[in-house]
Amino acid sequence: MIEIGHTLVSEELFTEHFVCDLDSCKGACCIEGDAGAPLSQEETDILEREYPNFKAFLRPEGIEYVEKLGTSVIDFDGEPVTPLRDGKECAYTVFEGGKAMCGIEKAWKAGATSFRKPLSCHLYPIRTKEYVTFEAMNYDRWEVCSPACSLGNELKVPVYAFLKEALIRKYGDDWFQELHQAFLLYKKTY
Repeated sequence: MIEIGHTLVSEELFTEHFVCDLDSCKGACCIEGDAGAPLSQEETDILEREYPNFKAFLRPEGIEYVEKLGTSVIDFDGEPVTPLRDGKECAYTVFEGGKAMCGIEKAWKAGATSFRKPLSCHLYPIRTKEYVTFEAMNYDRWEVCSPACSLGNELKVPVYAFLKEALIRKYGDDWFQELHQAFLLYKKTY
């Protein structure tokens, strides 16, 4: 683990490679899984407030579930997550060209909302966990992302580099620059 500020970062963010390959996976991360995307308490408030701004970008089936269950729900671990439709895809999932994608992000790209999408989605395949004195950041392996691992290996893009924009969104540019310097030192040393 590498310490950056109050964050402990797994070395796998440097050693593993990843580049989303939507042409291959078809956005399976929006459809697969046993719970919705993890949310912070702040994000649950944002989703509720911004819902009217991105609602028009969702599918009728998704709107039905959001309006029945709420903009967020509590999962089996007692944590807030996005609602699932019929226990399958995220209620915020839309389809374009045979690919699943985030309706919230589609609205964000169109300038309809200030909220891009849940940070846990933006950071994937990184998963974070808050502890009392630090935050742990680990690489999560999921079979649906094997095309992203293959493409990342082919292009030689480390996980942390692929997620630069999301990491800056969460931690800021200074933190990311410190992480990048740690990567350069790690690469030189190992």
